[in-house]
Amino acid sequence: MMRSLTFNVVGFAWTAFMMIACLPLLAAPRRWILAGGRVWIRVLFWLLRGIVGLGHEIRGRENLPDPPFLVAAKHQSAWDTLAFPLVFDDPAYILKRELTWSPPFGWYLLRHGAVPIDRAGGAASLRRMLRGARAVVDQGRPLIIYPEGTRRPPDAPGDYHPGVAALYRDLNLPVVPIALNSGVFWGRHAFRKQPGRIVMEIQPPIEPGLSRKAFMRRLTDSLEPATARLVREARGDKQAVSEQARAG
Repeated sequence: MMRSLTFNVVGFAWTAFMMIACLPLLAAPRRWILAGGRVWIRVLFWLLRGIVGLGHEIRGRENLPDPPFLVAAKHQSAWDTLAFPLVFDDPAYILKRELTWSPPFGWYLLRHGAVPIDRAGGAASLRRMLRGARAVVDQGRPLIIYPEGTRRPPDAPGDYHPGVAALYRDLNLPVVPIALNSGVFWGRHAFRKQPGRIVMEIQPPIEPGLSRKAFMRRLTDSLEPATARLVREARGDKQAVSEQARAG
């Protein structure tokens, strides 16, 4: 608990500093925002590893197609929202619009090309999302969506929303499923972070052209078994860390 408290205090101070120090970048080219964001994230991950003992591993980079493409990622933790700018070149997020309402963080999101969506907006919101998504991929950028819409516990069954299928059909791009196990170490709404190793695993892409039903089946079959396997691996790692701590 003390390590988690220390990380939260130091991480908040670092975040507050970067939010203020990077304000001039709002008037700079868009990629400068990305550069500042990467510095912020790398230091946060360095603090997470140094204070809490929580590192990470990225697997499956060889599965990435040439951009643009759509990323459909599991979402278990706040960690997932930080990692992608370190994995992909110039990615954009589809995210709930409320995140853009908090200055200055929301200003950075919008300046970097995030696509806000009103989750209660119905068909009109879906059309706006598709327009924003087309603008991103027209720039040759990867586009990231969490198809379950919100963070879910590691053992929760998949609950995929129709927006990802609409994007798959409308954009006619490969979809890269991403499994992970971050929620085992940094839980949804959890204060305490556990030592260990988060694994993000990039799955082989789903090529465009499938029917909606076939696509959703492929997405589920790609993400759910891989996520369950990574969660089991993470719990084994946690057990090993606990046993080493007791032995020490």
